[in-house]
Amino acid sequence: MEFVNPSDHAESLLAERFRADPRVEQAMQLLLAALSDAQGNITVPRTAQPQLVQHYQQLIDRLGKARGGAPYFPYLASGLGRGALVELADGSIKLDFICGIGVHGLGHSHPSLLKSSVRAALEDTIMQGNLQQHPPSIVVCERMLALANRFGAQLGHCLLSTSGAMANENGLKIAFHNRFPAHRIIALDNCFAGRTLATAQLTDRPQYRAGLPTTLAVDYLPNGDATYSHASQQRAVGELDKLLNRYPGQHAALWLELVSGEGGYYPGTTDFFGRLIDRAKRDGLLVVFDEIQTFSRLSQPFAFQHFGLNDVADIVSFGKITQLCGTLYRESLKPKGPVLSQTFTAASSSVAASAAVLDQLESAGCFGPNGRNMQRHQVFADGLEQLSRKHSGKIQGPYGLGMMIAFTPGDGSSEHATRMVHMMYAAGLMGFVAGHDPTRIRFLPPPGVTTDDNIRMACAILDDVLNRF
Repeated sequence: MEFVNPSDHAESLLAERFRADPRVEQAMQLLLAALSDAQGNITVPRTAQPQLVQHYQQLIDRLGKARGGAPYFPYLASGLGRGALVELADGSIKLDFICGIGVHGLGHSHPSLLKSSVRAALEDTIMQGNLQQHPPSIVVCERMLALANRFGAQLGHCLLSTSGAMANENGLKIAFHNRFPAHRIIALDNCFAGRTLATAQLTDRPQYRAGLPTTLAVDYLPNGDATYSHASQQRAVGELDKLLNRYPGQHAALWLELVSGEGGYYPGTTDFFGRLIDRAKRDGLLVVFDEIQTFSRLSQPFAFQHFGLNDVADIVSFGKITQLCGTLYRESLKPKGPVLSQTFTAASSSVAASAAVLDQLESAGCFGPNGRNMQRHQVFADGLEQLSRKHSGKIQGPYGLGMMIAFTPGDGSSEHATRMVHMMYAAGLMGFVAGHDPTRIRFLPPPGVTTDDNIRMACAILDDVLNRF
């Protein structure tokens, strides 16, 4: 993103003269040329270079000791990649289809991110904050609001933050502040909202809050089954009705992930969510859409747009691919006290990268009912279905939605899924686990750069793994 100053006299700024210095542009072009040359040999996955293996393992051991536990993958990046491919510090190249659990929407070493990062490095500070911000932050806020409201949503404000957990914390604050003295939240089974004291309580994983004090009263609804059958919908709506009658006036909001990341990537339906929302609204609950993982992965920028739920969005959190995080909320929910503040809102580079990512997602044609996200999903789902027929009992669907791909490995046990994920990693393909009973394997390919050839490459690697599984 180029620096944007709302002043009509930006040319009089010393900073603008600095950024316009021809030496800056010359340096930028040299960097881009060097990047292109360096990426030339990153074309397919490859194994580690033998002379680097011992030193690499020493680095992994040091990392585990420093952080208090071994990393899930023995992954240390070299600092260079090309799209969905990334070079590690042992000289190996991986096909990265998990991307930090959905963070790297343009993959690795994208030229537009190099440009935005260099531009951000010219800023006077590394971090932006609540007390002191810069004009590009305005641009990102306004763009996110425009994207969110493009089909009729009425979200009036955007508060930037450094993490998805913080964006969700702010969403909780807004909901409770507006619906005081309500103090309970309703969420779906298997939801994941973060690991702070409050969001860990909302996250449906008891092990994530072991030994932690109770900070929220959370009630859970049964999610739909794999096909969101009428019977499963009836169960969820019936349980919601029971909770609202049991605790009248005590629930502030209904918290929804429209494609549950930790639940195993079983996408819901407009009818299912609509019935829950209608019942919740009758009792005055706010509707919160957690879009930290779903943003930019379905047929529209936001999952609530994909499911046609624009009119009912009260609070929406977003993050990961946007390179910063934030909370969108209606004008009517603007707090009447100073409950929303934080020292950091985002790094200068994150603000610049956010606008660059939004540009690339649009220019890559990711969105629309027949956009690239949905097209590539079909390519991937077809490839996985072919593998399912070839390797009976080793892989089965359903296969997720959009650029949120998943399958059930083997018998669906945690042991089978973990073993297959690490076999894939060793073979050059990165994925991750999701859900339980069954445990599934998920992929989050970078929407801005993933090609059909990348997908076919992933299926070929998976085919080899299944032959040995």
